Amino acid sequence: MNDIAQGTIDAFRLIFTLDPDLLEIVGLSLRVTVTAVLIASLIGLPLGAWLVINRFRFRRQTIAVLNALMGLPPVVVGLFVYMMLSRSGPFGVFGLLFTPTAMIIAQVIIITPLIASISHQTIRDLWADYHDLLISLNTSRWQRITALLWDGRRALLTAMLAGFGRAIGEVGAIMIVGGNIDHSTRVLTTSIALETGKGNFAFAMGLGFVLIALAVTINLLMHSLSRTERASVW
Repeated sequence: MNDIAQGTIDAFRLIFTLDPDLLEIVGLSLRVTVTAVLIASLIGLPLGAWLVINRFRFRRQTIAVLNALMGLPPVVVGLFVYMMLSRSGPFGVFGLLFTPTAMIIAQVIIITPLIASISHQTIRDLWADYHDLLISLNTSRWQRITALLWDGRRALLTAMLAGFGRAIGEVGAIMIVGGNIDHSTRVLTTSIALETGKGNFAFAMGLGFVLIALAVTINLLMHSLSRTERASVW
């Protein structure tokens, strides 16, 4: 218990003194995760809407596969990206392995199905309400997708939040493609694993507290922007 108490005290000291190493790790984590969430949202949100308004062969099977991909093992994604970006892989010439870009690519692959699936479920309800109106206005498919995404923008923040939550806590794929290189690809989750293994529990706990604080802060911010929990509708 004394070790835990001392570790907690040291962790908060690192946070409140704005330890440079801690700030560097937090900054890289946010940069990688936010970039991945934005890219995945640009792909997943329109994809979810497209699956709602279009009818084609094997549509149900496509949606089922998309839902199944939400549980895609991160280590498998990391292995796949590693093979694609390694020197013997098709994209090895770009030298992206063990860089933040490789980490972003892995996170995008992991969270895009999650964002697309949640957005599909959300927009499906909107499409039931707007179907007749949008059809009567003779809108194009892209106009329908745009209208549905815009009208459901606040609810769709939930999909982005889910993607952020999974990406910020990812460690397996990030470790494989990033390598956990100091001052280069070291993020919160990989740092926690490393420092715990080294027995540096104070720094590991400090990183853990920051990780939890980031997740809570981002969620509160998104809920505030969406205004879904006003006092009148709580």
